[in-house]
Amino acid sequence: MKFIEITSRQLRGIVNDGEFTLADLSAAAISDDTILRVNEQGDLEVRRRDRWDIVGGLLGNYEVRLQKITGLDFA
Repeated sequence: MKFIEITSRQLRGIVNDGEFTLADLSAAAISDDTILRVNEQGDLEVRRRDRWDIVGGLLGNYEVRLQKITGLDFA
């Protein structure tokens, strides 16, 4: 499966209404420097010490938003 990795700080820059709130990120124990990854289906996973946890998803046109803020392609 292919992903784009981002930080939660970058994620806040691309989140649309109805996707995530700061409260959602805090509830999932996600800080500014937490490493996240998004797969091609828009599923958002957070890096824990020993695993990846799914914490939600992005909706509509997320590929363009991710590539714009990170400069990365899915790999």
